[in-house]
Amino acid sequence: MIAYVDEPTLIRNYGLANREHSVANTPETKFRIGSITKQFTAVAILQLQEQGLLDVQAPISNYLPDYPAGNRITSHHLLTHTSGIPEYLDGEIFPDILEWMRLSFTLEQLIDRFKDLPLEFDPGEHFKYSNSGYVLLTQIIEPVSGQSYADYMQTNVFTPLGMIHTGYEITKAVITNLDQGYLFIGDDLYLQTEPIDMSLPQGAGGLYSTLQDLARWNHWLYGTIPAGQPILSAASIELLTTPAVQMDTP
Repeated sequence: MIAYVDEPTLIRNYGLANREHSVANTPETKFRIGSITKQFTAVAILQLQEQGLLDVQAPISNYLPDYPAGNRITSHHLLTHTSGIPEYLDGEIFPDILEWMRLSFTLEQLIDRFKDLPLEFDPGEHFKYSNSGYVLLTQIIEPVSGQSYADYMQTNVFTPLGMIHTGYEITKAVITNLDQGYLFIGDDLYLQTEPIDMSLPQGAGGLYSTLQDLARWNHWLYGTIPAGQPILSAASIELLTTPAVQMDTP
């Protein structure tokens, strides 16, 4: 899709959303967007800060009093991947990952998997990409807002921006027009991707969306259209999009 302001100038769809039934990709096809979810979660955290319900520079023990080392870690550390919390999707740390990625977890059970592990470095000392941090941000959003992550995002982000085909994938829910993932292994042979229970990614990767909804999100984020009511101040958008830490290089 190529879009100018709020009018798409070119939309093309390729391939199949479902190979078993020869269902083509269309502008209405919904895809799991994986870690693109993280920028939506970050917006939710900054909204709550604007409402005075949290401070990203405060220790997360203010919001999760039982989390070990919570007095040393801030929401800002979680947002910027500098907390030092071990990665809960790391197969070297969790050799049983292929087994438990198929199981259903509550948010609390998921966090129990990594919360008692020692930090890999002092918070703020290094950058290391962390899904664990964004799972913790999901847990912070729920008690601070008084809503589930799914309900909060729908009410405060997707609906105001008119993103009517975007949402949080509830485990085992039937979602209209959701594509099926495949692994290409050659000679026109495809395998269905390994199953994953959608309670696993949480606010680190649990959203689905469409091409047009993501274009609308980009228009809002970069200020090219007033997509519905404002959901974040200009100051918070600048904070969201300004580099905060030096990424380690090989």
